[in-house]
Amino acid sequence: MTSASSPFPYVPGVRFLHSPGPSHVPKAVQDAMTQQPMDMGDPRVDAFIAGCERGLRSLLNTKAADVFLYAANGHGAWEAMTVNLIGPGQKVLIPGTGHFADSWALLADAMGAHVLRTPYNEGYPIDIDAIEQVLRADTKNEIVAVFAVHTDTASSTTSDIAAIRRAMDASGHPALFVVDVVASLGAIKFEMDAWGVNAVIGASQKGLMTPPGLGFCAADERAMAVCNKNPAPRFYWDWRLRKSDLSYRKFCGTPPQNLLMGMQAAFGLIEKEGIDNVLSRHQLLAGAVHAAVEAWSEEGNVQFLCRVPEARSVSVTAILVAPGIDPERIRQIAREQFQVLIAGGLGQFAGRVFRIGHLGDLNAAMVLGALGGVEAAMESMGVAVGGQGVRRAVQYLSEHSKQAGV
Repeated sequence: MTSASSPFPYVPGVRFLHSPGPSHVPKAVQDAMTQQPMDMGDPRVDAFIAGCERGLRSLLNTKAADVFLYAANGHGAWEAMTVNLIGPGQKVLIPGTGHFADSWALLADAMGAHVLRTPYNEGYPIDIDAIEQVLRADTKNEIVAVFAVHTDTASSTTSDIAAIRRAMDASGHPALFVVDVVASLGAIKFEMDAWGVNAVIGASQKGLMTPPGLGFCAADERAMAVCNKNPAPRFYWDWRLRKSDLSYRKFCGTPPQNLLMGMQAAFGLIEKEGIDNVLSRHQLLAGAVHAAVEAWSEEGNVQFLCRVPEARSVSVTAILVAPGIDPERIRQIAREQFQVLIAGGLGQFAGRVFRIGHLGDLNAAMVLGALGGVEAAMESMGVAVGGQGVRRAVQYLSEHSKQAGV
């Protein structure tokens, strides 16, 4: 039965949100966002902005980087990064890692950059040797920056950021190293300073457990120096204008106060749990999902999209279906009959893949519930997956929970 005001039926209980973003928003974050916005002169505004900046620096493991927050999603943060570092006609290298590297390349190209790419080999992380070769071939040092995606949620692949930095250093090229941490920050270790990352972009709606709407950039001294010399026209995105102690200047206008309140509350939860425990929990829950997919794959109807076990993301798992199986039908049944919301394939993976998100504010029971719903959806369609996926996940959790400290 539906109400007069809504075409959707009432659903008792809790729907399980297992997209790779937006992720589940904790009640403490929701509650923080219900506060009344304040006048711009209220010192509490500066306090929660500063709290968000501190929280980001802590997760990024950087001491000196400037942090810039935007009322924008991750695509907005891409644009901010691109326009601050790459002038019209200047070259940027974007290594292939799936849909989101391609999307960033299209955005940079639309903004007038000369985009170079390395090929993406489906199922594999970034080809680090290819990056080094391109940089060595650039004898005039025309490439301003390398833009790399840490975790590509479309392919559920995580690349080795420290190894990319080593390859860049081996080439002797002075290009900046810029990393997209949208899907990795708060889920897997990131070391901005130790890994020699000059700038990062991210967003609120994944491991940071906050609704969509906040994007951010962080830039070290080298990146700021390039920004200061960059001739690209810009205003709203301009780091030079936003580098200020005034909240109005930091946001080029009114800050999105309630989202900032929510993000500050999310950082409080991360601090309370302890970042090492947060990362261990993500590793544990990802291992349970991977154990289930491994069991399902034994029937030959589904398999991991990422073929390299150590590169499989702790944030999301992309599952490739055999020809003749409709992943969108799996998603529909999981959502409508079993109340589990999962994601579909993007770009070249559309119609070939479904994805289970396992990042942010999740625990073992939530993951087991999601896996049960997905397994039930496939079984109800007649897709043979052996019926052992949830059982394998339970076994994995029982064997690894104590050592993970969860």
